[in-house]
Amino acid sequence: MTGVGPEAAPYPRFSDAEMARRRRALAAEMEAAGVEHVIVYGADRSGSAVGWLTRWPVTREALAIVRPGERDLLLVNFYNHVPNARRLAAEAEVRWAGPRPTASAIKELRRRGGAGSRVGLIGRLGYRAHAELAAFAEPVPLDAAYSRLRLRKSDEEITWLSVGASLTDRAVGALHEEAAPGVDERELGNIVERAYVGRGGTTHIHYFGATSMAAPELSVPAQWPAARPLASGDALVCEVSASFWDYTGQLLRTFAVGAEPTPLYRELHDVADAAFDAIVERLSPGVTAMELVEASAVIEEAGFTIRDDLVHGFVGGYLPPVLGSRSRTLEEAPDFTFESGMTVVVQPNVVTADERAGVQTGELVLVTDAGAERLHEYERGILRLG
Repeated sequence: MTGVGPEAAPYPRFSDAEMARRRRALAAEMEAAGVEHVIVYGADRSGSAVGWLTRWPVTREALAIVRPGERDLLLVNFYNHVPNARRLAAEAEVRWAGPRPTASAIKELRRRGGAGSRVGLIGRLGYRAHAELAAFAEPVPLDAAYSRLRLRKSDEEITWLSVGASLTDRAVGALHEEAAPGVDERELGNIVERAYVGRGGTTHIHYFGATSMAAPELSVPAQWPAARPLASGDALVCEVSASFWDYTGQLLRTFAVGAEPTPLYRELHDVADAAFDAIVERLSPGVTAMELVEASAVIEEAGFTIRDDLVHGFVGGYLPPVLGSRSRTLEEAPDFTFESGMTVVVQPNVVTADERAGVQTGELVLVTDAGAERLHEYERGILRLG
């Protein structure tokens, strides 16, 4: 490996100082929880803690055994993934996880003196594996602790995140340039992915939803693309996130297809823009979650509501706080205060009361001492296709 940073070869690489910072932060959480060992688990390309601590993004399955002062053991499946994992997770000892990964982890924990102890657990270990671990030691969930560690981003992380945001901008730009009447939602996914895959990006999500502005039947992007082709007079709403080694941007935009926005869609988007501006203007260190909910009151004052979340933490997971507006409160606003270094998606999905029409706007922003800072450069407002 040569160099550090997003452009390092042959793979992007965080500095040793950044990796040491993460280990110190985890060690403090372990001490607070009274555990000496932690199992960090991920499977099927999910489980960001594994990569955050070892540099290995999860493929099929991975378990990292962490103990401060001792070299990590990274257990990887499939067998043919081990050579690549050794190149990336150079600080850890990397082995094949074997046909029973949890049994392999327990064997190592026994060797390290973990039998009968409290063992921290980060990640969604399956119930059979969890029972196997519980018969050997006392599992102590540390997922909430891990989420706390991911709330504030380091300077290096923000640099990497700027790459993910730029790739996401490219994706929405390609959509803006290439989508047109006759193109269906499946093809939209191909358009956005071609904008970043060749530059080292991967897909986090791309959600689309199109409906006639004259007779709308959809208010929020769908998670699975439809075969419906775009038509002149449609509104197209999208939520797009391209990822750079788990550092992911997010853009939400609304397009009028082959026509000017109707008065209803213009009003919906004006309210969404006003809500976005009010929230972002308020978003700074020391501000509470409830203050952001109050800042979105323009939505209800205009007679509208939302379906999607209004605000949520992001990058390193779907992080707290997850907020709705006054008329769409799934849970009470948490006792949460924003701090500098947090990254937050502000995304007012303003919809009619009957949810037949809606717009999507917003993006990922960084909380700084001076207030909220844009991480994306793509133009705002209701945009035109075709």
